[in-house]
Amino acid sequence: MTAMDTLVSPCKRRGFVFQSSEIYGGTGSCWDYGPLGVELKQNIKRVWWRDFVQERPDMVGLDASILMHATVWKASGHVDNFSDPMVDCRECKRRFRADQIDETPWLHFCPATKGNKFTIPAGEACQHCGVRRTLCPECGKGELTAPRQFNLMFKTFMGPVEEDAAVTYLRPETAQGIFVNFDNVLQSMRLKLPFGVAQIGKAFRNEITPGNFIFRSREFEQMEIEYFVNPHDRVDGRPADEALHDQWIEACRAWFTRYGLTPDNLQLHEHARDELAHYAKRTVDIMYRFPMGWSELMGIANRTDFDLKQHAKFSGKSLTYFDEERKEHIVPYVIEPSAGVDRALLAFLLDAYREEEVRGEKRVVLHFHHELAPVKVAVLPLLKKRPEIVATAHELRTRLARRWTAVYDDTAAIGRLYRRQDEVGTPYCVTVDVKTVGDREKGEAGDQRVTIRERDSMEQIRVPLADLETVFTRLLGDAAWTDVAAAYPRAEG
Repeated sequence: MTAMDTLVSPCKRRGFVFQSSEIYGGTGSCWDYGPLGVELKQNIKRVWWRDFVQERPDMVGLDASILMHATVWKASGHVDNFSDPMVDCRECKRRFRADQIDETPWLHFCPATKGNKFTIPAGEACQHCGVRRTLCPECGKGELTAPRQFNLMFKTFMGPVEEDAAVTYLRPETAQGIFVNFDNVLQSMRLKLPFGVAQIGKAFRNEITPGNFIFRSREFEQMEIEYFVNPHDRVDGRPADEALHDQWIEACRAWFTRYGLTPDNLQLHEHARDELAHYAKRTVDIMYRFPMGWSELMGIANRTDFDLKQHAKFSGKSLTYFDEERKEHIVPYVIEPSAGVDRALLAFLLDAYREEEVRGEKRVVLHFHHELAPVKVAVLPLLKKRPEIVATAHELRTRLARRWTAVYDDTAAIGRLYRRQDEVGTPYCVTVDVKTVGDREKGEAGDQRVTIRERDSMEQIRVPLADLETVFTRLLGDAAWTDVAAAYPRAEG
């Protein structure tokens, strides 16, 4: 398993993720996505949207406002229930979640060793004096306050006056925007149950103890579906909400493995009854083996009819579906697959990262699925002092960039350029060399072929310039490298 620290450094150096406001000392648990990070993030969202929305006849999309009527959050239960127990250290003023404080290592000044300082593993006692943690785990000296509830929503004000009537919140989830638009979507699109509404958007939570790089942050992006089901229907002899819940669990797990996550790094966690949210009939999390241990990658919940009934109650508007077969209005149940874009990106990075030895040298490579790779093709001139090679390479990059993300690089020797592209996960490099353009001084004509190098095998083939769009359509589609490469001669070296 890749350590988090191993990943953080190249993420900054290669332009994936930067600390927010870094020149001012940084903003805690807020992150900026660099040139490659934003491409990776967009690819994850694009593929998710295509697979779960555009290709399904029972799905539509929505993009709801981040700022909503304050009563939305009262109806949903977030004002009263969306909180964590918090304690503060009276000495260093550090803040902790009371229910997680024993899950972190703690600092101890041991009296049995004349006050020597030790870091004790989470949940364990000092091996010298036998004492367990009672003080602040961070400074080891301060007493902790009694637990109190801390609401995780960011409060703000609409308009120029900061008064109670102007209070609103930055949304802590995207789901409520779908629920309050249920009737609008139903009527405008004339949908029949079961159907789903998907949304990708920002959410904000004032986490007490965020951390672990981009795993838990205060501003994040969600890919969320609310899939509405008639609770009276049956699928394969089972209640429709239960059967379709299982189908969504399997579809989501298969999606992650399809795009590169190792099956052994995924497992399902069934919420026990005392773990369930107040609205949930059943919730299953897809867990990923992150460096800090098994943690939630996404959740798939059966929210029953709680949300639609709550918003109908608070708004006075009917949020029902007319069941033609039974000639009655019903409130649908809803299955909610909810994934964090940032966590998905982190998991794909961790699973793709490899350190390999090639001819006695270390090669760092990101084995991204080609659909997720930030750059699809890198065009490299073998000799940057040959104008005809450089011109051909620039022209080629422009051609390829009309259909795929392509870059040009001539800032190092070819071997180093290959390593750079390996490190950012580029699946294919195209090299323009002397054979491509020929040598006028020697009276040699070019063969109008370039070398394509495949990232994972490092194999190289010579391909005519005229064939490149056709070749990359296959390589960046469903064709295997071995099938495409068989039609062309191997490159020398």
